[in-house]
Amino acid sequence: MFTILIVDDEKWVRSVLRLTIEEIDMPFRVIKECEDAEEALLWLESHAADLVITDIRMPGMDGLTFTKEVRRRGVQQDFIVISMYDDFHLVQEALRLGVFDYLLKPIQITDVEACFEKWVNARELKLESQTTKDKKSGSVLISKVLQFIETTPLSEVNLSKAAKHVHISPSYLSAIFKQQLNMNFVDYLTRLRIRESKRSLAKTEMTIADIAERMGYSDLPYFCNFFKKEMGCTPSEYRHKCRKVMMPESMMKK
Repeated sequence: MFTILIVDDEKWVRSVLRLTIEEIDMPFRVIKECEDAEEALLWLESHAADLVITDIRMPGMDGLTFTKEVRRRGVQQDFIVISMYDDFHLVQEALRLGVFDYLLKPIQITDVEACFEKWVNARELKLESQTTKDKKSGSVLISKVLQFIETTPLSEVNLSKAAKHVHISPSYLSAIFKQQLNMNFVDYLTRLRIRESKRSLAKTEMTIADIAERMGYSDLPYFCNFFKKEMGCTPSEYRHKCRKVMMPESMMKK
């Protein structure tokens, strides 16, 4: 349900607009009515609405000034302005300020429906565009992280250092990593360490203690337990199996 703030100095206009919004079959709900811009600004300091519908001509601060003030305060707010046909030059100025659309008095239900439908469609397109942009940005980010992991000794790789390398927070990297690779950072690092441990055990003469340290484990018993949990055998047993497989058949018969 989308929320609406109505700003108009005439109570009957606010009432008609509220009833019109309630009558149309669309997911919109009026959550606040303000009789002037000053009241609306005060309300917006501690509340939010998806859409603000404001009259252009009001005593005190008019709708254009109100819109400018909201923008000046850094609030990203969508506006629809209400105007008389004779004030269309003000509508044009409002559109230049970035308001989404306008309604002319007397307000017609078909105009409100068309305006709201246009806003919903524009919002969906904006969200789709942002999602695509975020995915592309996330893909580039993860590529940099993977490159960092590949070129950094595994003993020095962790979530904090990887996040620092691409100038984001660890929590944000964790979320993006999961989104892009469908695997969390720790699981990826675990698989990589297991893969490298297996390679070292099978193809080098490095001691198990040296392999553990190279993978980032200073506690040898912890590394052995970790390896056994992942592989179902200890590092020594894995090395023995690999050497047995690679041993020439003639030597195995001796």
